[in-house]
Amino acid sequence: MKDDQHRFLSLLGQLPARLTAEQTGWVLNCQSHDIPALVGARLLKPLGNPSQNSTKYFATADVLEITKDRSWLVKVTNTICQHWQKQNARKKNLSENGNLNLHVVGGR
Repeated sequence: MKDDQHRFLSLLGQLPARLTAEQTGWVLNCQSHDIPALVGARLLKPLGNPSQNSTKYFATADVLEITKDRSWLVKVTNTICQHWQKQNARKKNLSENGNLNLHVVGGR
């Protein structure tokens, strides 16, 4: 665990009421770039109705509660794994096709 993570998680023995994506990642032991995949899969719900490119905050109480659910943790693990498998396959296909992603539609 990084020093800043350790300091964050031991803040006066209490976490803040809202967590950023990075802080949520620390609690879930995943990377902050995994959080959008979890939101997209509806495994995490940000507070309010943030726009797509705005900072997302998550309720600490909700995050801590759902981490007690083993089946939810399995879904999180599988979702992150599948997300990065798809991303890596997409990058591989793009590089193999010379960065062209052509699809034939209707047999044309």
